[in-house]
Amino acid sequence: MSLATATMSTTGSLQAPHARSCSWLKTSARIHHSAAFRQAVHASRPRPSLRVFASEAVAAQGAGVVNDETWEELVLKSPVPVLVDFWAPWCGPCRMIAPLVDELAEEYGDRLRTLKLNTDESPTVATDYGIRSIPTVMIFKDGTKLDAVIGAVPKATLKQAIDKYLE
Repeated sequence: MSLATATMSTTGSLQAPHARSCSWLKTSARIHHSAAFRQAVHASRPRPSLRVFASEAVAAQGAGVVNDETWEELVLKSPVPVLVDFWAPWCGPCRMIAPLVDELAEEYGDRLRTLKLNTDESPTVATDYGIRSIPTVMIFKDGTKLDAVIGAVPKATLKQAIDKYLE
């Protein structure tokens, strides 16, 4: 018997014309085409959250969180230079540089305040500073914007921009 002579039964199992001689085929070639089965398999798969970098998670990783309400206090009135990472949870390149920003926060310590601003949750500040592309990293000192780095860039590029403004 060839597989070409086999037929599909209504239960979704492969049926051979001579079931006794091919019982192994009947039990080993089950194909699950039912919608219920596909939904059950799909529902059981773990799904990564789109909000991987929620505000609470960001704060725990090294860089702090700033928003529209805390902008003036944390950035404009800061006694030390401030690096602000403008990002959004749906942005792939933002997720690429997020660990770099956290590393910079640890490396520079008290010499540099490192913050992240979610542009979806705080659109006012992003609009005020003309953010048209993310990720954008800006450096502020004494309430003034000194520099901006746009896009997912290497850590060395960010360090070079920061070092120009540290005393």
